[in-house]
Amino acid sequence: MSTQCEICGQQTDSNGCKYCGDVSSGEATIEIFWCADCNIPIIKAVGSIDRNICPLCNGNTSFVSVDMRPVFPEERLLIEILSGKPLEYLNKSVWASKNRYFIDGKSTPLITDSYRKKSPQKISEEMELYKERNTYTFFNENIQRFIKANKTRLDYICHEAFCFIEETSKNYSQECIVTSFSGGKDSTVTADLTIRALGNPSLVHVFGNTTLEFPSTIEYAQRYRENNPLAIFKTAINKEQDFYKVCEDIGPPGRMIRWCCNMFKTGPITRVLNSIYPDKEILTFYGIRKCESVTRSKYRRVEDDAESLKIHRQKVASPVFLWRDIEIWLYILSEDLDFNDAYRMGYDRVGCWCCPNNTLKAQFLSQIYMPEQSEKWRNFLIDFARKIGKPDAENYVDSGSWKARQGGNGVAAANDIKIRYTNCTTENNAKVYELNKPINDSFFELFIPFGIMAPELGRKLIKEVIIIDEKTKVPIISIQPFAQEGYEYSVKIRTMNVKKHDELQRTVGYQIKKYNACRRCLKCESLCKHGAISMTKNDYRIDSAKCMHCKMCVSTKNLDGGCLMERCLKTKV
Repeated sequence: MSTQCEICGQQTDSNGCKYCGDVSSGEATIEIFWCADCNIPIIKAVGSIDRNICPLCNGNTSFVSVDMRPVFPEERLLIEILSGKPLEYLNKSVWASKNRYFIDGKSTPLITDSYRKKSPQKISEEMELYKERNTYTFFNENIQRFIKANKTRLDYICHEAFCFIEETSKNYSQECIVTSFSGGKDSTVTADLTIRALGNPSLVHVFGNTTLEFPSTIEYAQRYRENNPLAIFKTAINKEQDFYKVCEDIGPPGRMIRWCCNMFKTGPITRVLNSIYPDKEILTFYGIRKCESVTRSKYRRVEDDAESLKIHRQKVASPVFLWRDIEIWLYILSEDLDFNDAYRMGYDRVGCWCCPNNTLKAQFLSQIYMPEQSEKWRNFLIDFARKIGKPDAENYVDSGSWKARQGGNGVAAANDIKIRYTNCTTENNAKVYELNKPINDSFFELFIPFGIMAPELGRKLIKEVIIIDEKTKVPIISIQPFAQEGYEYSVKIRTMNVKKHDELQRTVGYQIKKYNACRRCLKCESLCKHGAISMTKNDYRIDSAKCMHCKMCVSTKNLDGGCLMERCLKTKV
C-alpha cells in the first residue's frame, strides 16, 4: 500500500521512504555521496532512487563514505602543519572519516607516523603563529550549503526522534524524565531533541564529572547551564576519591579493567539519581549510538532490562541510537547549537582525557592542548611500570602496552582479594577466614543479604552473631570473631540448616573478599536497586531496613568473583 512521506512528500510503502530512509528500522540506512560542483557531502538513504543527484544543483554525485564529520579550521590547521603546508586548505572543503581526511572530496590517508614528526610544543607554537589568519569564512559558507542540501534528511531524523521521545515518555511524568549530559556532541543533541519534543526546558540534566574531563568539557558544561537557566542541572562527582591515589593503590585502568567508570562516573550518577528519586522509576534519555563501538552495537534503543543496566530503577532510551556522525553534526550546525570545543581541536570523541580507550591521535592532541596533564600522566605510568617490573618502562608506556594491562601482577593490593582460610577442626561446615583488619560493625552488615541479623541468638561470651533465613526463620550462618594461629585477624563462619554448605560458604567468601579488598569503587552501590548499599569514607554499609535479600550483590552474575576488585587485582601465574 502506497502512502505519502510526512517529511519529503514522496510516495512510499511499508518498507519506508526511499528518499529519507528509516531510522526506526534498527539498521544503518544512509550512505554519503559527494557533489563536486557544490563541494559538499550529501546524505542519502541506502538504495535511494536519487542517490546520484545533488538536491541543490541537480548535478551528479559519487559515493564517498558511509559516514563523515566536518573538520573545523582548528583541526584543519593542525593537519596542514603536520604535512608542512600551513593554510594550504583554508578555502577547501575538508571532512574526515575515521583515519582519512577528504579534501574537496578526495581521500587522503592520515599517516599515523605524522604525529611523531614534530614535537607537540613546536606544533603549538606554529598553530599560534597562524591563528589570526585561520578564519572561519569559507568553512561557514561551505557548512551552509551542506545544511541546505541535506534539509530533507534533517527534517526526517528530527521528526522520527520527536515521535520516539514522545512515545517512549508517555507513561512517565516529566518530573521523572532525565537527560544524561556528558558534554559530548551526542548528549548535546539528545538534550536539545528531548527539550524540544517535550516542550519542557526545565528537565533534569545529570552531568557526570569524572574529575578527568577535558578543560573544554568543564567550560562547555558551564556555558550550557548559563544558556539553559531553566534546566535543573545536577553534577555528579566523586569528591571522596583521588584518581592518582587509586591508581597508585590498584594500578591504572586498562581497556579490560576500567574500574574508573564505576568509581568516578556510574557510582556518582547513581547517588545523584537516588537522592532525587529515592522511590521512583525514571526514564533517562542518553546519547548512545550503535555505530560508536562493537560493545554499543549490541545495545538496544530502549533498555529496561535490570541485568543490562549499569544503574537500576531506570529505563534508558536513545533518540540518536541509529544516527551517524554526519547526522549529529548536521543537527548541531543547522540548529546553531553551542558544543564542546574539543571537537574543533580534532578530538573524535570526548570523555576522560586519559582513558585507555583513547586513540594515538587523541593522546597526541592532549600533548598539544594539555601538556602539563599529559606529562604528569606519562611520568606516573612510567613509575608504575617500573614498580611492577617492566624492563623497558618508557617503551611500555609510549607504545600503549599499559592499556592492555589485565589484573594485579606486581601490585601489592592484589593480596587483598586472595581468600585465605582453614577448615575448623572442632565444628562441621565451619571455616576460619583471615582478615586484613579488625572486625567492626560494618563487617557484620556484609551478611545482611543472606538473611536477618539476630545477635541476640548468638553466644554472648564469644560475641557470636547469628543470621537467620528470612523465610524459614531458622539460623543459617554463625559469625564468630576468632583467634587463629598465623592470622593477625580472623573470623569463624559456620553454615547450618542448609542443603548446600559449600555454595553458601563460597558466597560468604565473596563478602570476606569485599571486607579485605573494598576500595569504595561504588559498583555495589550502583548495583543495589533498593538503595540498601552505601559507601562511607571508610566502610561498606548495608541498611537492613532497605535490603530485600535479592542477593544481587553476592552473585557472580553481577560481580565476577563477588567483587569488582577481583577483576582488577587478579594475578596470573
